[in-house]
Amino acid sequence: MPLDLESYRQQFPVTCSLIYLDHAAVSPLPAVVRDAMIGQIEDVHQFGIAHFDRWLQTAEDTRRAAASMLNAAPEEIAFVKNTSEGISSFALGLEWQPGDEVVSVEGEFPANYYPWKLLEKKGVRLRLVAQPDGCIDLSHIERSLTARTKVVAVSFVQFLSGYRLDLEKLGQLCERRGVLLFVDAIQGLGAFPIDVKKSRIAGLAADGHKWLMGPEGCGIFFVRGDVAERLTPTTVGWTNFEGWLNFAQGDPVWRKGAGRFECGALNSAGIHGLEAAFGMISQIGVATISERILHLTHGLREGLQARGYRLFGPAVQPHRSGIVSFFPRSASAEELAGFLRNQQVIVSARRGLVRISPHFYNTQEEIDRVLELLR
Repeated sequence: MPLDLESYRQQFPVTCSLIYLDHAAVSPLPAVVRDAMIGQIEDVHQFGIAHFDRWLQTAEDTRRAAASMLNAAPEEIAFVKNTSEGISSFALGLEWQPGDEVVSVEGEFPANYYPWKLLEKKGVRLRLVAQPDGCIDLSHIERSLTARTKVVAVSFVQFLSGYRLDLEKLGQLCERRGVLLFVDAIQGLGAFPIDVKKSRIAGLAADGHKWLMGPEGCGIFFVRGDVAERLTPTTVGWTNFEGWLNFAQGDPVWRKGAGRFECGALNSAGIHGLEAAFGMISQIGVATISERILHLTHGLREGLQARGYRLFGPAVQPHRSGIVSFFPRSASAEELAGFLRNQQVIVSARRGLVRISPHFYNTQEEIDRVLELLR
């Protein structure tokens, strides 16, 4: 069925005032997400805890929706406040020995660097693979693996270059070498398919506020069933344990699966919004969203190159994503992003580059307008 683009654009009133091309930073909330969150807040306003059971049911429905998108089991999904919390829970929850190693990539977003870097205090070595021109060669990752490598920690999509990894090939490599694969998925989940089983992913984290088009401060943390038992939660509250709804003290037995990483009260309003976001994406289809995004970014890339701008990142289609970054010709990235903002076009400046990141509801006319301004 063809995508009813105009109907979905009505979900985003930002389109009435701005050309919004900064989804790699924060996505505007679609109306269904806003309404779901307001509905939950109004429920608490009017009725307090009277509908607590409904909130719990929504949480379980959202857990199932996240699991379905990842081809995971619901018990492998935990709710976290952001991607950083999920990464830290995995990195700090493993048992490490001096001499163990983590392989990652130079230039990762800080959230996927600092938790691994801090392990050096335990004698763990962090080995970083270069990404020349914003591209990653899996053979370089393979050559970095040793008998002491315990984890490969990478982003599904690089936040600066937009390089999209072939997770299935990387997962197969990690499995052959007996290494756990951890994925920071925030720059791709919702826009491109991820199958944690096919990709042999051991752990994954993503907040909801980028390509999922959900709220900030509410994300998901996937932990493969067999791996969850190897991780010790680093933050402890009353909901980490079996029988947490009994409100009774007893012997602390961790909840089965990823639930052991949920520490205390959940962000109920955020979860209601996240459920609505998953629902919208499921209705459209991730494959349809991917195709639409790649169509828009292809035209954007060609137009920028025709105007003499040098792109940073992947040249070949299988590794492209929703992110297009380029070097300014004369003004700084901040100045050029500021100029576009003054023209009601929202993009980002990152590390000397201008980063443009359209979502499925953007139009070719919006892309053409940006290219006209960049002539």
